[in-house]
Amino acid sequence: MSTQRLRYRRRLAFLSTTLALVAAIACGADQMVSAGTPQSSVSENGNAGSAPSGGQFNRPGPALDVEGIAHWVNSDPVSIQDLLDEGKVVLVDFWTYTCVNCLRTLPFLQDWQEKYADRGLVILGVHSPEFEFEKDLDNVRDAVDDEGVTWPVALDNAMATWRSFGNRFWPAKYLMSPSEGLTYTHFGEGAYVETEEEIRAALERAGWDISGIPIGTIENSERDQSATTVTREIYGGYERSYHPQGLYAGDDEYYIQPDVTRLYVDDGDYRPQQFFLHGEWTNRAEAIVHARETEKPTDYIALILEARSANVVVEPQKPGEFRVYVTLDDEPLTPEEAGDDIEFDSEGNSYFTVDEARMYRVVEQPEFRSRLFKLSSTSDSFAVFAYTFGIYDGGF
Repeated sequence: MSTQRLRYRRRLAFLSTTLALVAAIACGADQMVSAGTPQSSVSENGNAGSAPSGGQFNRPGPALDVEGIAHWVNSDPVSIQDLLDEGKVVLVDFWTYTCVNCLRTLPFLQDWQEKYADRGLVILGVHSPEFEFEKDLDNVRDAVDDEGVTWPVALDNAMATWRSFGNRFWPAKYLMSPSEGLTYTHFGEGAYVETEEEIRAALERAGWDISGIPIGTIENSERDQSATTVTREIYGGYERSYHPQGLYAGDDEYYIQPDVTRLYVDDGDYRPQQFFLHGEWTNRAEAIVHARETEKPTDYIALILEARSANVVVEPQKPGEFRVYVTLDDEPLTPEEAGDDIEFDSEGNSYFTVDEARMYRVVEQPEFRSRLFKLSSTSDSFAVFAYTFGIYDGGF
């Protein structure tokens, strides 16, 4: 039997043992578009499309209000309808705290909060989780504190508000005004000046005075022009391991059966857009989990990095902290290549310390390069949920 057919049959066997595979909803900036006008929507393929006939949106009722909220952070429960009845302009921001694209928009939201919160604007964060650990109230509270989020945050753990809005993207912004209802939407990063212009116009139409408040000047992050491609968002768990563009795991053994611990041997045959394993690992629904404690960090997960920056979402599988070592082309990072979470030991090895479930910023190269990127740990608490990558100046 040919190797290609064997791989196909193994993957088919794996998929048949999994009752349901959840399609990943990418939060990558390059997949996002701005709707731009009240008549715009986003089609299934991510391109701008036309909304159903009828023109303007109606003033939001129950179908466009928060619902099914598990907890609130920074606020008692609020209603969009009540805020509109009070004459406020409401900016709803769908986000989740491990989504790099969401995190990159937070400085702009913070700027708008500082400038317009006492001029009629209410920012309402709807935290719609991608992973189970993002439903934990303490985890979200820690993230809100760490990222400087000061506006109300609703924990949409059941995704009820997400569904009521018909939302499909992280991040996503919906602007609503008292007399007009939904006036503007934007999905993904960028268009910051455009969005602020829409906020200002809505505030003025609602009778709020914004004179003397300067508008921002940054419209989009600067893309590294040397980047001809970029590594896509990669998931470790088998729920998201099937993707229209291919499978995230590069090892055939991964697909034979879910929730199984295997000894993987790295043959050095790396292909872009997939991860490869060495040592003992368990394929779980949401993560690939290192399955043994080792004296030295000999087991690793590797991939070809085509980007400037790399981030990884990790949740400890048991109490206590541990180190994850990071190499590029089998060498420790240099200080110039190190992300914000990287530390160095006395021998110059680069690592980050995992002590909570979050996204860790591990690589920030001065320029776009293609490198062999490895993560290794001696701990069996090490679980990789997702990688995200960047090609923007000054981004993470």
